[in-house]
Amino acid sequence: MTKPISKVTPNTWSFLRDAMITPTGFREYDARWKYPDEINLPGMTALGLGIGTQMLRHGLEPVIAVGNDYRDYSLTIKNALILGLIQAGIRVKDIGPAITPMTYFSAFHLGVPAVAMVTASHNPNGWTGVKMGFAMPLTHGPDEMGELKEIVLEGKGVTRDGGGYDFVDGVWDAYMDDLVGDFRMTRKLKVVCATGNGTAAAYAPMLFERLGVEVVESHNELDYTFPHYNPNPEAMEMLHDMAASVRASGADFALGFDGDGDRCGVVDDEGEEIFADKVGVIMARDLIKLYPGSTFVADVKSTGLFASDPDLIAGGAKADYWKTGHSHMKRRVHDLGALAGFEKSGHYFLAAPIGRGYDDGMRVAVEICKLMDRNPDMKMSDLRRALPKTWATPTMSPYAADTEKYDILERLVAKLVARAEAGETFAGRPIKEVVTVNGARVILDNGSWGLVRASSNTPNLVVVCESSESEAELRAIFKEIDDVIRTEPGVGDYDQTF
Repeated sequence: MTKPISKVTPNTWSFLRDAMITPTGFREYDARWKYPDEINLPGMTALGLGIGTQMLRHGLEPVIAVGNDYRDYSLTIKNALILGLIQAGIRVKDIGPAITPMTYFSAFHLGVPAVAMVTASHNPNGWTGVKMGFAMPLTHGPDEMGELKEIVLEGKGVTRDGGGYDFVDGVWDAYMDDLVGDFRMTRKLKVVCATGNGTAAAYAPMLFERLGVEVVESHNELDYTFPHYNPNPEAMEMLHDMAASVRASGADFALGFDGDGDRCGVVDDEGEEIFADKVGVIMARDLIKLYPGSTFVADVKSTGLFASDPDLIAGGAKADYWKTGHSHMKRRVHDLGALAGFEKSGHYFLAAPIGRGYDDGMRVAVEICKLMDRNPDMKMSDLRRALPKTWATPTMSPYAADTEKYDILERLVAKLVARAEAGETFAGRPIKEVVTVNGARVILDNGSWGLVRASSNTPNLVVVCESSESEAELRAIFKEIDDVIRTEPGVGDYDQTF
């Protein structure tokens, strides 16, 4: 295998023939590129050869399940990837168009050791990528991605005989059986099903119908142009649209799914958006009654309530705050034997005996419906109000180039740690500690906090703040964080504010 080229001009013989891969597409826990600006089809074939070579390095049986999302170019991308896998001597089990958790499930269903899902998740059209794993429910993290990057970019992919291709039908039916089994709702529920015209539109409405839930359709026609909004349940545009659907229909709540179906967002019966970390606390409060003493993992962007909520404390719950990122979280839940993990972005990791440990928006939908069935006298708004009051920002993302963002973050972390070590106040309060497991989470003496980290998927930093006191304190914390960020000239505007 020859080394890929980082830049090839389109509409040239070289672009058609030579592998082009921009190195920045190899991220902490998956791979993403703009297509065809940052990767071409020969580049994707080189990636497939690299994945296959990595599988054999790890001593895996040479069989992999592969799926793709609904974007118009994803099938072409997948076919190029499959070609490289076959060149590496891998037998490919193609499950066809799918949501990401369905591809993860296929590893269990088909008994194969590896998966690769062609998707750009919630990124806008023009992006592509691959989520992959060799030991479900775990997926590639920084170590595995670093190894894969070296294999591909250094031209170390090895061709072998023995590769092949099978198309496998019926995975969806098996996945549905795994999600629902023979469960049926005993209370009536009317739920807005919002998919933003993404791949989950092919699956989520049928899931609700099987549960016995009345479905209010919301942009459930497959349309890869995303005519209404980009399917991202962390973005306020989608959440506001879900809230409008709830108010118009009188639904009990809304559930919204991202472009590849591994995340879920919630809006309650009053049209109030509940950020996913708070939904996680609601779910943990319910689960701790069934499984006392359980451990729950939360990412560093999430609310402090996992550690401070009286109901969770009374149930003996143990909270663990860990690195943001689906692979980081899956591995942490697995390593700790936790019951569940919750990420503010809407990834939920429900482990045995509830789920299989990987992030699955459909599994979350099932478990939320079961939660409501166990609490027949409660509305979603009642569950929201029962939580201790905090004030939180949405996830905000100021621009920082992929080539610069980690260096910028390193300097920002040093500045924030220095303030704490100097005994300076922050938003008028003493700093209790600065957690640096993933960026810097500045925690104040009253439990309020502000976070800055680097996005693993896009050219951005990530900023989240929460106050246990008031909106005024929340804005003061954000100003403190932002003032430090603005000392870095390479940081641009925010994608949204509050």
